[in-house]
Amino acid sequence: MKTYTGKTLEEVLDKVSEETGITKDELIYIVTEEKKSLFKKSISVDVYDLSEVLDYASEYVVNILNEIGIKAKTNVAIKDNDIIRITINSDHNPLIIGQKGITLQALNELVKAAVNAKFARRFRILLDVENYKERKYRQDIFVAKREAKKAITRQMSIALDPMPADERKQIHNALAKMKHISTESEGDGPNRHIVIRYKDED
Repeated sequence: MKTYTGKTLEEVLDKVSEETGITKDELIYIVTEEKKSLFKKSISVDVYDLSEVLDYASEYVVNILNEIGIKAKTNVAIKDNDIIRITINSDHNPLIIGQKGITLQALNELVKAAVNAKFARRFRILLDVENYKERKYRQDIFVAKREAKKAITRQMSIALDPMPADERKQIHNALAKMKHISTESEGDGPNRHIVIRYKDED
């Protein structure tokens, strides 16, 4: 982290962007102090490197698991340019995943909320254990394609079970080019799910 000061936020971000070569939209920063008086104004901004975000996310995962008696190691990487992927390994991997991945998903939401709050910015974070997510994606896509074929045969819409955003995205992408099929996410919170719709293209 490095602290910068200037008269305005725009001035500070321009300075940081020029110094680091990172565009203003990609900068990770928090305004820590803003002073205004009749004749003078100034602003202080803490700027973080992406590596600091990754370290914080990794340490948060390890610490929270340690609090419930699970010692774990993590490997952190950037996936698809903007997803922070944290792979967890421990002697209790099935416990971390939980039934139908519910525990892993809850942990994922907790970590994401903590990181977003810490750095005042929205990050896409994906936790995985023993490639559980990749296996789950393949299973979800298999089911979705099977249900899509039913939708075409019966010319009707079919709702899938609720699932987290990353799994819904996989299905949307997998069915995007399938003829006579469109997909849409419906519902709120834990009830958000995909509806596979038949569409007449003739």
